[in-house]
Amino acid sequence: MSKKPFIAALGLGVALTTLVSAAALAQSPMDLPLLKLQSAPGGGQTLSLTLQTLVLMTMLTLLPSLLLVMTSFTRIIITLSILRQALGTQQTPPNQVLVGLALFMTLFIMAPTFKTINETAYTPYTQGTITIEDAAAKGATAMKAFMLRHTREADLLLMTDLNGDGRYESPEAVPLQVIVPAFVISELRTAFTIGFLLFLPFLVIDIVVSSILMSLGMMMLSPTLVSLPFKLLLFVIVDGWSATVSSMVESFVRG
Repeated sequence: MSKKPFIAALGLGVALTTLVSAAALAQSPMDLPLLKLQSAPGGGQTLSLTLQTLVLMTMLTLLPSLLLVMTSFTRIIITLSILRQALGTQQTPPNQVLVGLALFMTLFIMAPTFKTINETAYTPYTQGTITIEDAAAKGATAMKAFMLRHTREADLLLMTDLNGDGRYESPEAVPLQVIVPAFVISELRTAFTIGFLLFLPFLVIDIVVSSILMSLGMMMLSPTLVSLPFKLLLFVIVDGWSATVSSMVESFVRG
């Protein structure tokens, strides 16, 4: 079969597509459904429903990153990981269990903030009383209030100086590009401080077991293998999981 008819048909299709596209673009860009701007009730213009949906779908792809850097998830998952290392249980509990526990603890801790976002931003937007821009601004304000409560002043001043800005008039004036890295740095410092305090009692058990084994001449016996049951026993006796979870939740409530 000759390829000339196929090439001719393909060329005709491309030509027709080009003509249709040119006719559509000949209209005003504001007439296109995707790029259409609508008049806002209070004056000005707002995005069309199609473009708003596109923005929301794009934001959904950023949710994992926002979860890591703008909530309590960072402090919780790092603390739980250090605790597992201190116990010396390798991959027990598995990563899936730790991430799941950290996720639901994050939802529990962030519930008041999410409630504020729902009442001030999401519900009014779904009812059509505010625009998507106003909803995003109100939601960002609630998140900034949470992060500022748990951000050290030294870290906030550091990021402010690195950003080249002067002192801000109010907490609401601090931009997200300053608050978010300062908040993450503060969370990392707090998580490592808690991890250090959790590590100490288990380190003492390792040192005692190692000293006993050396005094008995059992050089070939792994101290970790012997100390593991004692660390697990101590952790169970003091109800370690409940104490760790309650301490982390209280650190956010009191902070």
